[in-house]
Amino acid sequence: MFVKRYGKGNRIFFGIHGWSGDHSTFDPLIRYLPEDVSLYSMDLPGFGHSPRPDEWSLDCIAAEIAAAVTSIGKPEGVTLIGNCSGAIFGLVAMPLIGHLINRLILIDPFAYTPWYFKIFVSTPVGKYAYYSAFANPIGRMIANLSLKDHRTEETDLTGSFKDVDHEVAYRYLKLMTDIDGISGFSGIRHPIDIVYGEKTFHAIRRSVEMWKGIWPQATSHELIGAGHLPIEESTEALSRIVFRDSTTQAETSY
Repeated sequence: MFVKRYGKGNRIFFGIHGWSGDHSTFDPLIRYLPEDVSLYSMDLPGFGHSPRPDEWSLDCIAAEIAAAVTSIGKPEGVTLIGNCSGAIFGLVAMPLIGHLINRLILIDPFAYTPWYFKIFVSTPVGKYAYYSAFANPIGRMIANLSLKDHRTEETDLTGSFKDVDHEVAYRYLKLMTDIDGISGFSGIRHPIDIVYGEKTFHAIRRSVEMWKGIWPQATSHELIGAGHLPIEESTEALSRIVFRDSTTQAETSY
């Protein structure tokens, strides 16, 4: 798997991008990178420079993530950052890498697959609907306009689909629907920060409460003015949460 490193510090952070993203998802954070930090960012299997997985299964994706994390050569003390669906796939990999992780940061993470995503994989015309909405430039424009309440004026919620391999993106959407609830993640006892945008989807707000229901140690942070893309929309505030030294902090709004 392709992994890119930013910085040369001893504090290690490892980023997993979301649906239709790649390692460059975390580029906005680079300007706020402390001197004592190294940020590694991977391309999930099939995205960016990484080859497709040997099979389209959660176990295979988890194994590839684990291999990428261990490839950086740090025996322990890694902070794992998951953006959107990348947070979920990071959690799926935790049984393999939990002993290497000292903290989890989940950015706008869904705890379930909303109906408006399920229709793309659970109906006879779902795949055609997906390609009409995300593989077509007019469809992307319409979708982005319809989601204007969940983003800032400067960001584009469908722009990353322009150059993506749509067969890969569709496969990941199907994998998301294969996850049977979040109770299987309840045994995770690492420090956890959940970060979400003030204008994000209702499903994310509901998800935050669901996550906190299984993780009493989790801390939530609302980023004022941000939508579903906090890395782009509230970069400085997010960087303060991500790169802080302490793993204990009260719930906050920035």
